[in-house]
Parts: sequence; C-alpha cells; structure tokens
Amino acid sequence: MTQSRKAHIISHTHWDREWYLPYEKHHVRLIQLMDQLLETMEKDSEYRYFFLDGQTIILEDYLQVRPEKKEQLEKLIHEGRIQIGPWYILQDAFLTSSEANVRNMQIGHQDAESYGTISKIGYYPDTFGITGQTPQLMQQSGIENAFFGRGVKPTGFNNTVSDGDFESSFSELVWEGPDGSKVLGILFANWYSNGNEVPVDEEEAKAYWERKLADAEKYASTGQLLYMNGCDHQPIQCDLPEAIQTAKKLHPDTEFVHSNFADYLVELKNNMSQDLSSVQGELRSQRTDGWGTLVNTASARVYLKQMNQKGQSILEKVAEPLASFASLVGQEYPHHLFTYAWKTLMQNHPHDSICGCSVDEVHREMVTRFDKSRHVAESIIDDSKTAIAEAIDTTAFAKYGDNAVPFVVFNTTGWKRSGTVSVELDAERLYFREGFSLKETSRRMKDIDLSGRTVVDSEGNAVAFSMEDLGLQFGYDLPDDKFRQPYMCRRVKLTFEAKDIAALGIQTYAFVKGDMAPAAVESLITGDRILENDNLKVEVSTDGSFTLTDKRSGQIFRDLGVYENTGDIGNEYMFKQPEGEEALTTKGLEATIRVVEDTPYRASLEVIHEWEIPVSADEMLDVEQRELIYYPYRKTQRSKETLVMKIRTLISLNREGKGVEIEASFNNQAKDHRLRALFPTDLETSVHRVDSMFEIVERNNVPAKEWENPSNTAHQQAFVDVSCEGAGLTVANLGLNEYEVLRDGRNTIAVTLLRAVGELGDWGYFPTPEAQCLGESTVRMEVIPHNGDGMTSGAYAEAYQFQIPWTVSQTGIHEGTVTPNCSVFQWESEELAFSSLKVSRKSGDLMLRWFNMGATPVDLTLQSNIAGVQAYKTTILEEPGELQPFTENGEFSLPVKPYEIITVGVKA
Repeated sequence: MTQSRKAHIISHTHWDREWYLPYEKHHVRLIQLMDQLLETMEKDSEYRYFFLDGQTIILEDYLQVRPEKKEQLEKLIHEGRIQIGPWYILQDAFLTSSEANVRNMQIGHQDAESYGTISKIGYYPDTFGITGQTPQLMQQSGIENAFFGRGVKPTGFNNTVSDGDFESSFSELVWEGPDGSKVLGILFANWYSNGNEVPVDEEEAKAYWERKLADAEKYASTGQLLYMNGCDHQPIQCDLPEAIQTAKKLHPDTEFVHSNFADYLVELKNNMSQDLSSVQGELRSQRTDGWGTLVNTASARVYLKQMNQKGQSILEKVAEPLASFASLVGQEYPHHLFTYAWKTLMQNHPHDSICGCSVDEVHREMVTRFDKSRHVAESIIDDSKTAIAEAIDTTAFAKYGDNAVPFVVFNTTGWKRSGTVSVELDAERLYFREGFSLKETSRRMKDIDLSGRTVVDSEGNAVAFSMEDLGLQFGYDLPDDKFRQPYMCRRVKLTFEAKDIAALGIQTYAFVKGDMAPAAVESLITGDRILENDNLKVEVSTDGSFTLTDKRSGQIFRDLGVYENTGDIGNEYMFKQPEGEEALTTKGLEATIRVVEDTPYRASLEVIHEWEIPVSADEMLDVEQRELIYYPYRKTQRSKETLVMKIRTLISLNREGKGVEIEASFNNQAKDHRLRALFPTDLETSVHRVDSMFEIVERNNVPAKEWENPSNTAHQQAFVDVSCEGAGLTVANLGLNEYEVLRDGRNTIAVTLLRAVGELGDWGYFPTPEAQCLGESTVRMEVIPHNGDGMTSGAYAEAYQFQIPWTVSQTGIHEGTVTPNCSVFQWESEELAFSSLKVSRKSGDLMLRWFNMGATPVDLTLQSNIAGVQAYKTTILEEPGELQPFTENGEFSLPVKPYEIITVGVKA
C-alpha cells in the first residue's frame, strides 16, 4: 500500500457470559481476568486501554464478587482507560424483540452513565447475523458506526475467512438501513482475534507481523489497520507494551499503537480516499454456501424461545402500558422493578444463551431466569390493573344488586381488538376474619347458588358466555397496611368474546344475577368437520389437514397443517438432514377428529395423529460426533427402530376471527429429528415478508447462487407472509422463530415446531442430551388469509395481536374518575405498527413508539383525552424534546418517514 500504515491494537476480551461452561465457571474466570486487568493497568501506564466487550453487565458480574474493587474500577473508567457500554449485554439480534433491543441500549447507557462515560461503539463482534434496522437503531442512539464479525463476508469452520465475490470490497463499508440511516460498518474480516497474543520475541514477532499485516491490508481501504488483541474469554496480554516495542523495532515503516475504537475511527475517517461499498438491510451471510450461518439456533431448544416470547410480551406489551395507565390515576411507575425484570430477562439474551447453543447447565439456569423476570412482570401487572380497575366508575352495575361482580378487560395492543377472553372470578368470598369456623366457611361457599346469572357490559347488554364452576377455592389478599387476609371463595371461570375494544383501551363487564339472554346466533360448526364465520371457512380432511377459504376474496388454500418429520444429524447451531432421506409427513395418515367446543363465540375441532417415526439417528452419529466430523460431511442415517408420536391439534375459529388458531401438543420421545408444520400457499411470487426488529423485511424465496445448503431456513419474530396480487397468507406464531419458504412449487411456509439434537457443535465435542427436548411440548400458531396486502388488510395487526395476552381484573362496585369504556390515546393508521408505551426514567413523561411498516411516508395524528398534555418527538434514548401542545381538538401530528422508528414523548 502507498499510504502510511498505522496498526491500531485494541485490547479486549469477548466475554460469552455462559457457553461451553456453565455461568459460574465462566464467572470465576471473569473475576480472575478483571483482577489481572486492574493490577496491570495500575502497574503499567503503557498498558493504556481495554475495551470491556461493549456490555455493562461485566461490571455487575465482577462487582458482585469484588465490591471492594469498585473505586479502582471507577477511576480507570473515568480516565478513559477502560471503555464501557453501550449495551447491557451483547444480544442475539434476531431472537430478541424490537423493544428488548431498545431496552438493552437504554439500560446499557443508564449503567454506563453512572460511571460518567459511554462508549459510542455499535458492537456486534460475534452476533449470528444482524437485523436491517440496526443502522437506524445506532443513529437514534448517537452511534455512527457498527463493528461486526458476521453477515457480509463468509466465515466458515473455526472462523476461517473464505475468498470470493462479496457484498463489500473492503472491511470498511457503508451500511444503510431501510429508512436511509447510514453508519460506517467495520467488518472483522480476519475475526475479532486477529491481533491476539502478539509475540515479544523478535523471531516469532517477525513471522507474526508479516502474516498479520498482509492479512489486514488484504481487506482494508486505508492504511489504518485494526488488530483485536483478544478473543473468547481471553485473558489479557500483560506484556503487550513490550510486544508493541518489538513490532516497532521490526517494522519502522509502520506505526504501532495501543489504541481504542474512538481514536481508530477518527484516524480511519481522516484517511479515507476509497469509495466504500454500500450494503443495504439485513446482514445474514446470504452470499455464502449456507453451511456456516448458524441460523438453526432459531430452532434449538424451542422451549427457550417460547419462554422468551412470553417474557418479552408481558413486559413490553402488558406490564409497561398498564403501569403507564396506572401512573395516570396516581400510582407510582416502578422504574426499579422494570429495570430488574428487564435485566433478568436480558441475561438470557446473549447469543450463546437465547440461541440454545450452550451446554445443558446453562439452559437450565435460563429457565429460572425466565421465571424470575416473569414473576416480577406479573406482580407489576397485578398492582397496575388493580389500581386502574379501582379508578373506574362501575356504579352502572349497582342496579344488579350486591352480588354483581364487575371486571375489566384491558386491550394493551395498538389496534382495536376482538377475541375470546377467559377470566376467573370470585363469585363470593368469605374472609377468615369474619370468625366462622373453617367448616362453616366452606359450607357457606359451597351452598352459593350460581344459577340464573349472566354477563353484561356497562350498557346493560347481555353477552353470550360459558361458565365453569371451579368450586371452593382458598385465596388471600396482601394489603399494604395490614397482615395477610385469607379467605374462602366460590370461583368460576367465564369465557366470552370481547368485541371492538379500543387500542390501549378498556371495557368493563359484570357477572350478575338476571334472566337477560343475548341474541341467538348460529353455530360456527356448519357441517361435518367444517368451521365457518363471516370471514372464513375451514374444512378439515380425514388426515387432519384443512382447506381454508377466505370468503372475502374467494381465495382457497389447501393442505394446510400437514406435519413433516426429518432426521437431524447436525447440532445446536445447524440443521443437517441425513443424505438421501425422504421426509415423513402426515399427508394421507388418517386422524381421529371430533368437535370439542361449540359455543356462540368459538368452535374447535380436535385432531389426533398417531404417527410412526424413527426413534433416533443410527449408532454412527455418536462416532461422527466424537471424531468431530464437520456436520455437512456426516453419513449417519436414521434408525430402523420406530416409535409412535401422538400429536393432538386443536383447530379453532372465533366468531369475529380473521384467522384460524392452531394449538398442537405432543410428547416427544424421539431423538435427532425435526418437526415442522406445513402451510402451502400456491401463490406465484419470488419473495416473502417476515416480521423482524422494527421491520417487515422482504426476503427472496430462492437463495443466492453461492448457496449450497439444501435447507434455506431463516429467522422470524411474530410472523411470515407469502403474498401476491389479490391474495396472501400470513402465519403467526408464539416463540417459533424458525421458518422456511420451500422451493416445492407451492411456496409452502414451513414452521419449525421442534428440533432435537444431542451436541453443542462448534470447536469441540460437547454432549447436550437435554437439547433433544424430550417430554411434553405445546405450540401455537394462527393462519391469517388476506387480500395480498398484509399491512392494509389488517393481517399483520392480527398477527401482532396474537402475540399479546388479554388482561382481566376483577373489581367492585364503586365510583371513579375513569369511564367504563375508554382509551387514553387514539390514532388511526394502517401503516404504523404500535410498539411500546412506557414512562421515561429520565423525564417521567409517557413514551409511545411506532414504526412505519411501509415504503411511503405517513402522518401520525395522536389524540388524547388527557387535559393540557404536550408532546414532542424524541429518539429511542427518550431524550426530552421541544414541547408542543395538543390542538384544541386534542391532537398532535407529525410526519413519519418510510420505515422510520418514531418515539413520541407526552407530558401529562
């Protein structure tokens, strides 16, 4: 190169918090590393900088064991020698929700600010592909760069770099998101360990630097060369200053510095003269042979993905909006509890954790963390919904007598919602404090007459419902001002269809005595194995598959819901079907079918398959695993021995439903296999659309010419959609993050329900018998036909609502300041997907977030019933902005660019 060379050596350690060792074993090694780092920096001023892997959780983990080191650590951070942030953890990008990515950035900044400094580095060293909206996420965080190791140039086994015609000419590139946001992308073309273990010995250093300088110059666009001095769990190189002196002596034409990312970026930008390649959207390693993408971590240990979906959903889509509502009626917003719940959940979000690609001990501990985070979220929900319910005026139900039991249904989604709701109510209670004996208390509750009761709305209209008498139940209150209050009650479970509840709104009902009867409706079962409402018709075949007719367009989809089973001789990272194996399916396999629900609001058919599949791979798999045979080259086949796998499927249709709900349950006792559900679309199109982070991304059905892997699976969040002019099919899921659009001539959507494997994979042999996922599993999906435009038809909104549970709260008859049916905010937009309502920790203002799903600009017109409110546009970091009052009509408007993530702060 003609330019002068400068070698920026950046010391770091990539700290997988848990992976091939359980968390605490990695934790012990972290303590040792940090002790050594602090000692070295105090002793040697020439050991100038250390980058703490972009994640502030390392500070928590260290100080948990070494609290006495906090002052020393703070001093080095203040001096700029240890750089921290911007993230709380290094998350997997595709398996964590949009809002989880935002909370990760917010909490990382919050923690780093307490030390007085934040490293504005978009750090993704080992992330298994990166989402397309990342440039916008970075820009809104005040970060103008992204450093990453995967997604553009291919990396193969043991992170070796392949040559070829890549998307980028250099390791430096311009990365552009769908909204036009751009950041400077830095690819670790020679991995994030290309400056590891620099020799001090001159002879060793000569060979080392001749190789390393050539390797970096091969990809670099300038003479500013980046060397990452560290690797996974790498102890620090204490003699690095001496090694740098050796390098300077051997290469006087090159300036060697112990550097940091900020200095490197300044010099890189000052020396740029080459035109950089521009890379758009997702970084998913699609210009590779397809064997090293690690994409099948999306289906490793599906149970973790399901727990994560539930945990994320109740935190961001239920607890936060309800706590925001509650703050408007006087309850304090529990920032401290949300931070704790989010941190506990995000401790499961590093790629080796949520991807399910660690040893079994790691994932056992994850289950406990999921439970802990959920329990905190549920406590916040209980407190919030009670505070709101107590502020609602329920006096309209007083006319039904003292036995009337009001309850409130909350729609915490961003769209008007109808659907089947179940609620457990205490029809009557008798507290132990009343002084009756336990026997007498029980008798009185057992003797309660539940006949002649109905459900009414606040206008007095009777609502069709079904009731299950749950009998005598023990319960207790935990008052804020007195000892616990136990009671006996007579509990019932009511199920009914709530209709047209406003976005972020409530409707109030009551369980009352009365002979009112709702208007009669026809059964949703209209024939033998046929379910039908005004929108859809579902005809179930003898093999359990079904034909779906969209009555609004006349489009018919056939053979939906067939199950497919194949062998899997891969590992937690990647799927590999045995060579020459033909997939097994339930097509033509006679099923047992019966009606299990026929109510005014919902009908369900039960489908039972008893399916013979191989018990496992054959004995060769153990040999190939122990010999570390790279999984694409394995010759293992499936065992000739078989077992019967029983799958129970519920196919349900709600009266107001826009989609068909599917729940499948099975007890997996087979090993080394994959189970998928198939949904042929028979639509002519070369692309499909998928929910990702703040984006409905368009992907090609056929991979690039470089792709050799027969499998072309990919990541999804809430749904995948195949559409053409006039027709489309959206398949929504709960925690089923892997799908494939098959190249079968039918554009079939295949959703992975289970992937059972027995080893971690990667750089050694790590058996993971619990990754076989033996035992009971239940999965849920919704199949939503539409007119070809999932956005304007409401299909995508339906899929997003499918992710979010209904919330219900029993209350009493009382006066209140909140009307029985209302919503705090209103807006109308087919293009804007609502993402979040919370309270800012910084300002105390309400924060509402949407993203534009489409390619055209739209206007957001926000309405509020709160008197005297003001609003402003802000970023994901929720910095206060210039306030604008709502108009006299109670409106606040602003334009939203194509694909923009828009956050509005509201000061009430």
